[in-house]
Amino acid sequence: MERVTGIGGVFFRSKDPQALGRWYAEHLGIELESDTAVSIFRWPAAGGSTVWAAFAHDTDYFGPSGQQYMVNYRVADLDAMLAQLRAAGVPVEPTVHESEFGRFGWASDPEGNRFELWQPPAGS
Repeated sequence: MERVTGIGGVFFRSKDPQALGRWYAEHLGIELESDTAVSIFRWPAAGGSTVWAAFAHDTDYFGPSGQQYMVNYRVADLDAMLAQLRAAGVPVEPTVHESEFGRFGWASDPEGNRFELWQPPAGS
C-alpha cells in the first residue's frame, strides 16, 4: 500500500502574500526566500524539506472549491499513489505536472478539499 512520506508544503491564500510573508518573518522568524512569501524548511535528518507559501487570494491553484489552504504531501511513487486513489474511487485530476522540482498530482478528499501529491526529483 502506498503512503505519504511527509508534508511537502503548506499553502494558503492571502490578500497580500508579500506583506503577510514579511509579517511571519518579523513575528515568527520564518526566513523567506528573497522577496517572496515562500519559505523552505529543510530537514537534513529526514532528507527533505517543507515549503511554506502564501498565494494570491484569487489563485486557482487550490482548485475550484474556494478552499483557503492546501497541503502538499510527499510520496515515493506518484503514479502508484494516484492509481491506488483512483482504484478506491477518490477523485483524482488527470493531469500530472513535471518540472525540475519533481512530479505533482492532485486529488480531493470526501469534503472536496483539494490536496497535492509530490514526488521529489531523484536524489533529493
